[in-house]
Amino acid sequence: MSCTYAEGLSPYEDKGVLGLEEKFDTDETLRLKCELLADWIKGARHVVVHTGAGISTSAGIPDFRGPNGVWTLEEKGLKPSMSTSFDEAIPTKVHMALKKLIDTNKVKFIISQNIDGLHLRSGIPRQYLAELHGNMFVEQCDKCGKQFIRNFPTKSVGKKCLETVCRSEQIGGRPCRGKMHDTILDWEHNLPDSDLALADLHSSVADLSVCLGTTLQIIPSGNLPLYTKKYGGRLVICNLQPTKHDKKADLIINGRLDEIITNVMKNLGMEIPEYDVSSDPTRNTEINSREMDWTIPTTRVKEMKILYKKVCTPVKRKRRATFMYEREDKMPVKYTPKRKEKKQDIKVKVEDNGSSPSNLNTNTEVKFSKEEVKTEPNYDSSEDNASDVPAKENNVT
Repeated sequence: MSCTYAEGLSPYEDKGVLGLEEKFDTDETLRLKCELLADWIKGARHVVVHTGAGISTSAGIPDFRGPNGVWTLEEKGLKPSMSTSFDEAIPTKVHMALKKLIDTNKVKFIISQNIDGLHLRSGIPRQYLAELHGNMFVEQCDKCGKQFIRNFPTKSVGKKCLETVCRSEQIGGRPCRGKMHDTILDWEHNLPDSDLALADLHSSVADLSVCLGTTLQIIPSGNLPLYTKKYGGRLVICNLQPTKHDKKADLIINGRLDEIITNVMKNLGMEIPEYDVSSDPTRNTEINSREMDWTIPTTRVKEMKILYKKVCTPVKRKRRATFMYEREDKMPVKYTPKRKEKKQDIKVKVEDNGSSPSNLNTNTEVKFSKEEVKTEPNYDSSEDNASDVPAKENNVT
C-alpha cells in the first residue's frame, strides 16, 4: 500500500502542505456543478484529465496529504488504518468511468501521478496514458528502454534492479542483454521523457483540463493543467482540499470523487462499467507477450508535436512602450507606462433559480456565488518544491 511505498523512498523533509481541512459542497451545489462540467465535456474538443492519489482512496489506498494521508500521519508518528495492498486493490468508479470516456472519445488523454497501476488495470491503452511517477506493475529494461507489464507489483522503488532479463526477444524483437528495473521514481529522479512530453503536449492542446484528487503541489505535474489556461482553455479542479491553483480554476467542485464522477456520467448519459478481470493485463494469463509491452510508441510523440503546431499559437507577451518626452525645462525623460492591473472576474457565476445549466450551451455564462466557485486556499505559494510523489522537473523541448 501507499505507506509501504513511501517507506521505500529516500528521506525527504519538505513534503508540502499537509492535512488541510476538507470542504464539501451542498447536494444542490454539487448537482449543478456536475451538470455544468458535463456540458463542458460535451462541448470540448480535447479533454485531458489529471489524476492524483485522491481517486484511489475508495479502493483502500490512502492518499498522501489528506487529513488521514500517509505523510500527514507520518508527522504525528502514525500510519494509515487502510491496509489494502496494491495487489488486492481494484479500479474504482473513477478509474472505470475514465476508461469509458476514453473508449467513447470524450476524453483524449489521462495524465497520472499515481503509481498504483489502477489505470492500467482498468484496461486503458498505453497511448492514452502518461504515468509521470512510474507504475508498480511495470518494469523497464536499462539497456533498450522497453517497458513490460508485470503480473504482480514490484517490491522495490527507486528504479532498482529486479535481477530479471529483458523480455524483448519474447515479443519478436532483437535479443537484449539488459536487466529489468522498477519504474518508480525516487525524489531526485527525472520524469520519464516520453510520458512527460505527451503530458506537456496534450495539456497545451486541451481546451478543457479536469483535475481529480490532487492538490497540484508537485512540479512539473501540478503546473501542467495551467498550459491549458495559457492557450485559452478551461480548468476544472475536483478535490476535497484546497489546491495550489484554485484561484486560476474556472470551476471548483468540492466532493467525493466517486459521487462527482457518477453525477457527471449520468448527465452525459453513460453508465460506468464494472471492473472486468479479463481486461486486466496484470491478471489475464492468456494475454500474449506482445500485448504485455507497455512502451510508449515514438510515433505518438511525433503525432502530438504536429497537432501542437496546428492548434497552439505561441503566446507573445506585449512589451511595454518606452518613449521620450520633454519636461517643462526641456529636459528629455524616458517614460515607461505602468501595467494595468487585470480585473478579477468571476468566470463562472451561477444562481440557483430553478433552471438547469444542462440547458445552456458552453458559451453561456452560468453563475455560482463567489464563495462556491472560488475557494480561497490556505496555501503558502512558497511551497513550490513540494511534491506529491518524488520527481524532479524535466525540460521538454
